[in-house]
Amino acid sequence: MRTSMLKLTLAALHGALAIGLVGGLNAPAAAQGFPTKAITLIVPNPPGGVVDTSARLISEPLSKLLGQQVIVENKGGASGNIAYPLVTRAPKDGYTLLISYSAYHVGNPAMFAKLPWEQKELTPVALIATATNVIAAHPSVPANNLREFISYVKTQPGKINFASQGNGSLSHVGTALFEQTTQTDMVHVPYKGSGDAIRDVLGGQVQVFITTPPSVMSHIQAGKLKGFAVTSKTRHPMLPNIPTTAEAGLPGFELEAWVGLFAPAGTPPAVIVQLSEQVKKALEQPETRQRAASIGIEPRYLGPEELGALVKRDTDYWGNVIRSRNITAD
Repeated sequence: MRTSMLKLTLAALHGALAIGLVGGLNAPAAAQGFPTKAITLIVPNPPGGVVDTSARLISEPLSKLLGQQVIVENKGGASGNIAYPLVTRAPKDGYTLLISYSAYHVGNPAMFAKLPWEQKELTPVALIATATNVIAAHPSVPANNLREFISYVKTQPGKINFASQGNGSLSHVGTALFEQTTQTDMVHVPYKGSGDAIRDVLGGQVQVFITTPPSVMSHIQAGKLKGFAVTSKTRHPMLPNIPTTAEAGLPGFELEAWVGLFAPAGTPPAVIVQLSEQVKKALEQPETRQRAASIGIEPRYLGPEELGALVKRDTDYWGNVIRSRNITAD
């Protein structure tokens, strides 16, 4: 009897161990099987500019690392509010992701009375890149440095036009902060992305554009635009002759854009972890870093938790700036 009971007990233990082993194998197997088809990166901006450039920077190395094609789709317009719902309403499986722009992600909640999406509907995956901004102007502006530019704008209140990539973009909110800091008054001219804005700045219809280096770097290097300062603590490696705002006489004024990868909330945690790890590997590749440097982007990785903390911090900061300047989407 005791022998029979011992056999039954051992059989039960073997069964429990087998079930536990299968369960333990099945959990990571779901992540290991991902992806089995192409992944789409939705970009809330038209082609050109730091967001689109960042998406294309990682799409090729990610394709190789994941073993599936990573497709970039531009869905610009409406200050990002066309693209965001395409991701928040997508299946929660990791195959439709958002390349999120800091200004839209943290600024829109304060700028729009009603949004077709909410931050909580998106899960942070990884920070991809950051980019400083450069204060650029048409050559017709009679100033040779930032101090002279600020003095000139003060003599022309309400007469100097500044471009932005659209209502709520970092170039819009950042220039509003510049006006507040320098006690100047310019006229906002919003565009539907960097490409249209740059054309009019180059043509002289708009005099000033505060934007990320990829948009204007080649034009500054060619002498088609003046670069007064970069809005960071250190000089930009591709624009070494342009001083920082502190060096140019405006200490404390810094403006940085970030680009992050987000998935629909509810995406399996194992998939989020796998995507985040592969983004980190993609950003560490020498080829990726060399290409990023050549186009004015600084690859910078943060994991899901760190990116979530960054979103919270910047939502509070830029929300206060937007409300204090009475900036709206209209």
